[in-house]
Amino acid sequence: MKIDSSALLTADAQVMEREPLVTNQRSMAWITDKVSGIVEGKTPLWWWIATLVTGAIAALVPIFISYLVSTGVGVWGNNNPIMWAWDITNFVFWIGIGHAGTLISAILYLTRQKWRTSINRSAEAMTIFAVLCAALFPVFHVGRVWFAWWLFPVPNANGIWQNFKSPLLWDVFAVSTYFTVSLLFWYTGLVPDLATLRDRAKSRFKQMIYGIFALGWRGSNRQWRHYEKAYLILAGISTPLVLSVHSVVSFDFATSVIPGWHTTIFPPYFVAGAIFGGFAMVLTLLLPARAIFKLHDLITQKHIDNMCKIILLTGTIVGYAYSMEFFIAWYSGNEFEKFTFMNRALGPYWWAYWTMISCNVLSPQLFWFKFCRTNPFVIFFVINCVNAGMWFERFVIIVTSLHRDFLPSSWGYFKPTHVDILTFIGTIGLFVFLFLLFIRVLPMIAVFEVKSILPEADPHYHGEKKG
Repeated sequence: MKIDSSALLTADAQVMEREPLVTNQRSMAWITDKVSGIVEGKTPLWWWIATLVTGAIAALVPIFISYLVSTGVGVWGNNNPIMWAWDITNFVFWIGIGHAGTLISAILYLTRQKWRTSINRSAEAMTIFAVLCAALFPVFHVGRVWFAWWLFPVPNANGIWQNFKSPLLWDVFAVSTYFTVSLLFWYTGLVPDLATLRDRAKSRFKQMIYGIFALGWRGSNRQWRHYEKAYLILAGISTPLVLSVHSVVSFDFATSVIPGWHTTIFPPYFVAGAIFGGFAMVLTLLLPARAIFKLHDLITQKHIDNMCKIILLTGTIVGYAYSMEFFIAWYSGNEFEKFTFMNRALGPYWWAYWTMISCNVLSPQLFWFKFCRTNPFVIFFVINCVNAGMWFERFVIIVTSLHRDFLPSSWGYFKPTHVDILTFIGTIGLFVFLFLLFIRVLPMIAVFEVKSILPEADPHYHGEKKG
């Protein structure tokens, strides 16, 4: 029997062909019109309703922060022995959310992962907004917020100098550096697209505003060379920051002698957890945006599938870390460690612990099945489980370790006050409110980066597929 070798080669080529990252053979002009149209078109009614609702919820933040400052930090419900509870739980939760943006932008850029191009802009914006929400809690947790500037090594009349051996001070530098570099990285990536909006703007006011922030961009060869160098340098600076910032946050706990905190697994465990929660939040924001703005050709099933797989991988790492914590507590022979972990699973906060396990370890296992990675309702369910589970993880770590300290006479049970709860709800409103403003005034997808992955961007492209 004669075998047609050319047919076999063609079949192999079809099997090996990569899934396109922009579907339906969309042109460069279509991409520019589609993404810019979100900013330039008439403001939809749903946007006004959503912005007003989330803006009203965000107003809870200044209201209850003002109440806290005028009354005292005791209104947060923190008390001996649980000096850290709701506020630091929220701080670590939001910092973790802020991880995925720079990871997608920097690490995936350096490793030349082209699928990042449709999602990096929104993820970077999410990072900025999440870090802003995070910073509120430690700043006001210091009590007398008007002395918060003492955290920085600035000479003052009282001769007070910072304790550089404290991980709490490392946190100040790590988070502020991360925020600054992330902001610069985000803005640098925006410049070419701001120039596009400037050139397309019909009103003089928009031309002037976008023109100011476009920094005179004309897209010349010289400007592109400078841009690519600057972007590469910022990606290089950001990459270690992605790993360091949550490692430093974990040192707040790991360098203490509190049972349940004093463990060397915390830095990698926190970083994996932050990527896990960050990707879940990216999908939480992008899935509705993809459906509302009909961006299925730009944010394809391939992008969603990749993010689901990362959530599955990091969720498994987090599950491994949970089990290792239990094993090491038993293997160490330390009675206090053993008690702490048994107390987590079976003590007064058992409900929080098992919620965390269900959301962070069990629910992502659905992503082993392709059907679950392609069904938007299943994905939305799982990622919201992860969002809740990551908040409960921080609550479990902080509260269950503190409510049973070395002195049984001081044992207590933490309950959040209405100020705690409403302030946190306010930060959720603030986060969504800022994201809604972002998608209305700035391109939520990096137009020029998506164009760069089209076949037409290849200088050897001749308009025909190779047979």
